Amino acid sequence: MYYSSFGILAFILHQIINRDVLKNGKNEPADSPHYRYRQFLISLMVFYLADLLWGFLVDSKIRALAYADTVVFFMTMALSVVLWTRYVVTFLDKKGIKSTSFLAAGWGILGFVILGLVINFFDPFIFTFTEDSLYIPQFGRYILLVAQVLLFVLISIYSLFVSLRSEGRESVHYMAVFVSGGVMAVFVVIQTFFPFAPFYTIGCFIANCLVHVYVEEDEKDVQRKIIEDAEKQKSRYSQIASSLATDYDAIYYINIETGKFLEISASDSYRSLDVPSMGKDFYNETRENVIRYVHPDDRAFVESMYFKETMLKKLQGRRSYSYQYRIMAGDEARYYRSTVMLSDDGEHFVVCDKDIHDTITAETENQRKSVTFSQIAESLASNYDVIYYVDMKSGEYSGFTSSNIYGGLKVDESGSDFFSDAKKNIAVVVHPKDRDRMFSVMDKDYLLTALDERKQFIVQYRLLIDGRTQHTRLSARRPSDPDHVIICIENIEEEIKREREHLRALNTEKELARRDELTGARNKTAFTELEQSIQDNIDNGMTYLPFAVAVCDVNDLKKINDTEGHKAGDDHLRASARMLFEIFDHSPVFRIGGDEFAIFLRGEDYTSREKLMERLHTAVLSNRDRHDGPVIASGMSEYDPQGDTSFDEIFERADQMMYKDKRRLKSGDKV
Repeated sequence: MYYSSFGILAFILHQIINRDVLKNGKNEPADSPHYRYRQFLISLMVFYLADLLWGFLVDSKIRALAYADTVVFFMTMALSVVLWTRYVVTFLDKKGIKSTSFLAAGWGILGFVILGLVINFFDPFIFTFTEDSLYIPQFGRYILLVAQVLLFVLISIYSLFVSLRSEGRESVHYMAVFVSGGVMAVFVVIQTFFPFAPFYTIGCFIANCLVHVYVEEDEKDVQRKIIEDAEKQKSRYSQIASSLATDYDAIYYINIETGKFLEISASDSYRSLDVPSMGKDFYNETRENVIRYVHPDDRAFVESMYFKETMLKKLQGRRSYSYQYRIMAGDEARYYRSTVMLSDDGEHFVVCDKDIHDTITAETENQRKSVTFSQIAESLASNYDVIYYVDMKSGEYSGFTSSNIYGGLKVDESGSDFFSDAKKNIAVVVHPKDRDRMFSVMDKDYLLTALDERKQFIVQYRLLIDGRTQHTRLSARRPSDPDHVIICIENIEEEIKREREHLRALNTEKELARRDELTGARNKTAFTELEQSIQDNIDNGMTYLPFAVAVCDVNDLKKINDTEGHKAGDDHLRASARMLFEIFDHSPVFRIGGDEFAIFLRGEDYTSREKLMERLHTAVLSNRDRHDGPVIASGMSEYDPQGDTSFDEIFERADQMMYKDKRRLKSGDKV
């Protein structure tokens, strides 16, 4: 009874102390620390139960039951070691050779116990019972306990070493493992010499209590940090909203269902209209104000826009919509634009009114007012890919991204030195030709000086992502807080494309006739003219201008057209052309057939022709191996003044090289 009393006490206190984890931990992800901690606690509970029963069964002299319980005792002991090791690795959030070694050692101990218990049925190896039910420990028991001591000591020493070199939560985590592992090592050593005393149970319980204290304190620290981060994020949302809303004269936040509304911001001129800042029925009150203030010619139209059903219908399938009208300010009719958006929670409208009269009449006066409301920030921020909120004194920053089409903000990244991190990223992702300029721009002193001279600083540059160029715009502005800067990043690739299309529309009819409409490359007509011009030079003895011709063929275009449709095939051709434009950016690219291109290399590209072809081959192999992007077979031939008498000879050599490359690509060769 004396022996079992310790197991009974440990079993009861174990359930009391760990009640929350045992009850709620099952709802956690299977690979989370809480879930694995719960598994460890369950194994301990079974171990305590087996240990306390062992005392009763040995005293009762029921040999068979005592033997069976001893088997369960050793099995749950080894299983708890494995689960403790798994929990430790997950708790420390570490992967690597050390963690793998610790896990392997834990599983090794469990395997040893299983094998030893099987052997024990035939030949006493771990334990035995005499005819009068006296427990006799055997050699295998000591091997098992020594192996556990070594594992606990190694993990404890490693954890202490890392804890002393760490800070914050990481240090606390390692210290928890050091203390619990050290306690277990001590009590296992004592148990080795006193087989009839419950020291292993006592050690497990003390170690579990110590881990519980550390885990509980860690949870409190996490909760405190969550609260602090929430407060910081609230402030940041406020600053972002204040900055992004400066273009509006009035912003309304409306409950869609009830019509209750709040006027978030208003300019002095808009406030003079005596529109209430809060109200119970936005729809009715706004329609009444339309009758009072809107120009007579616009009243019927504007009044029809302020019905809940109309607003919801117009927002279907889109992020926002806008309309213009005139408001009578005294005897003057001024143009306004209203923009209607849906808030991130889907339960509110955000209506932004802007006086655009000065814009329409080419006047420059701006009317701005600060706004601090997180839903407004979330809606307006949807125009950007990422927004950085930077502390210009400390360099700390948070990056906000839009979480859905309505612009909901979420913290995507953060750091302690924005400008240092930005320069590291510039060196990796910014196009080589734009890097030096962006290194200069992403300097704190440069940016502060630029914002002292203007309200907003804008710069355009190119990113190089997976070998493809993406045009990007960075805009920086100061919020109402002078110690911070808000930096907005947006992808303007479509905008650049539209500008290019506009420029192409302004080109002469002759130039357009020589452009391939689908890919933007020069067409077969242009190539025929080039061919004739070069042939004339050869015929006239003008052999001093070196050049080369590259012939390219896009693989699997027919397969894409047949399986995915012609639109996918067209997109594939455009991607192939872009790839050739970027690599041979100093030479004209021609589309001479359905899936065939030719490049006329001269000047700088001729000098670097071998490097350019190698770059093309490398990109193609990468696309082929990743099954993503164009796979283009290619061949190149240089003009030989001593032997070539026609352009066709040069083209034919390049064409033959291209077909050799095509066969290699299809066979899977690297070269």
